[in-house]
Amino acid sequence: MTKANPSPESVLDRQCEQRSEPGYLAAVLASPTHKVMFFHRGKALLSGSEVGYFDPAGLPAALPAGTVPVYLGKVLAGHGHPLRAGTDIVLQVLPYDAGDLTWLPGGVEFAGYRDAARQLSVGDAQTFVVAQAISNWHGTHTNCPRCGSPTEAQFSGWMRRCVQDGSEHFPRTDPAVIVAIVGADERILLANNFQWEENRYSTVAGFVEAGESAEEAAVREIQEEVGVHMHALEYSSSQAWPFPRSLMLGFIGYTTDVAATPDNVEVRAARWFGREELQAAVLSGEAIISHRLSIARSLIEHWYGGPILEPGDNA
Repeated sequence: MTKANPSPESVLDRQCEQRSEPGYLAAVLASPTHKVMFFHRGKALLSGSEVGYFDPAGLPAALPAGTVPVYLGKVLAGHGHPLRAGTDIVLQVLPYDAGDLTWLPGGVEFAGYRDAARQLSVGDAQTFVVAQAISNWHGTHTNCPRCGSPTEAQFSGWMRRCVQDGSEHFPRTDPAVIVAIVGADERILLANNFQWEENRYSTVAGFVEAGESAEEAAVREIQEEVGVHMHALEYSSSQAWPFPRSLMLGFIGYTTDVAATPDNVEVRAARWFGREELQAAVLSGEAIISHRLSIARSLIEHWYGGPILEPGDNA
């Protein structure tokens, strides 16, 4: 059994049945004990270096026109969330053209998940991912994909209905595979993407295409990006990844190939690391690997056999 992702248990009870009931969101919004998150242009409003959860009493009675409220859920006990168990969290998705935002509590410092992830707790990170995924969806589904007419949010922000033809549209999740490639000598093959710094390495990933199984996608992506053939795959775990609405399906892949050939389109370089070699490279700064709240890091550390120390960590 492989290691699960960094947040295998939900920190929120999404109240999936109740949130679709008429008046449910309005009742939550009327409660003085709920907390509010804000998202604007795919980024969360922070409070210092943490996710901002704000009291409704300190907010204007009317938010900018076009703001979409979304019920995220009720905080569960014992799962590492900074808010008290039982607290309802409502996301307010501000419109792209929201205008002057200086009225927001705590200033106007927004951050995306990639920017904020390293400083977030597991509870904050999971809430952030849910909020960013649903925020991204609302931003791209203001109009009906069938007839082009406007849509309006319903079911506490978890469905949009076309005002013209009445069709219902729900958030979609795009499956993607992510694979830690292990060789016959137990070294791991990590790749460097052209979009990254030249010393950043991670596992190989890609989207599952239409009519393709996750296993087929894993084999294809590895062959395309680093030129390696897989002879066995072992499923590990999954992680929601809001770029824009992906579900990462993690695998350990095994190969007897020795040579790796980057595609020079997405992948700049591919490098084999032994366990001691990778740890030394990370500590020296020769190599940077994915952050600890990512499934990529979880897959790498499963292969490694435990936590990989970074500069500044206590040995």
